[in-house]
Amino acid sequence: MAEEKAEAKKEEGKGGKKLPMGMILQILFAVVNLGVTGLGAYWVYAATLGWHAPSITEQQLASEREALEKAHDAESDSGPLVYTMDKFTVNLSGEPKRTIRVEVNLEMLGKDGFEEVINSDNRAKARDKIVRLLNDKTFGELESIQGKLFLKDRIATVINGILDKGVVKDVYFSEFVVQ
Repeated sequence: MAEEKAEAKKEEGKGGKKLPMGMILQILFAVVNLGVTGLGAYWVYAATLGWHAPSITEQQLASEREALEKAHDAESDSGPLVYTMDKFTVNLSGEPKRTIRVEVNLEMLGKDGFEEVINSDNRAKARDKIVRLLNDKTFGELESIQGKLFLKDRIATVINGILDKGVVKDVYFSEFVVQ
């Protein structure tokens, strides 16, 4: 009997102890976690390994300087191109009824845009869009500084939508009276 028990213990020892399922999952999770961390570290290393400082030759630098100087000279010679539209007198929406009288100046980005905005068709379209925009506003919307800045932004957006080549850089109000 003692021999049978000794043999049974030897057979159990040969088969080894089985790990519980929870322990297997923990080991599997640790291996996967290390693998993902290693892969992420490799991607960071590979992304920074291929980077090199941009090099520029003296010839490229000289040509870029010339281009910048020409653009600066052309801009300073012509000065800002500002188109002053006729004065608007428009009814505002809301109660009590109020009117606004405003003179709009459009600062154009280039000479092409200035010529495009003074075209009679575009000038009429721009005037109509501004009148419609002002008709939809109430006194409360235009009373604050933020309201005026928002109106300037909306006018620039609307006019830029009309123009093909030109771009309105900024909008100025030389007169802004609400009665």
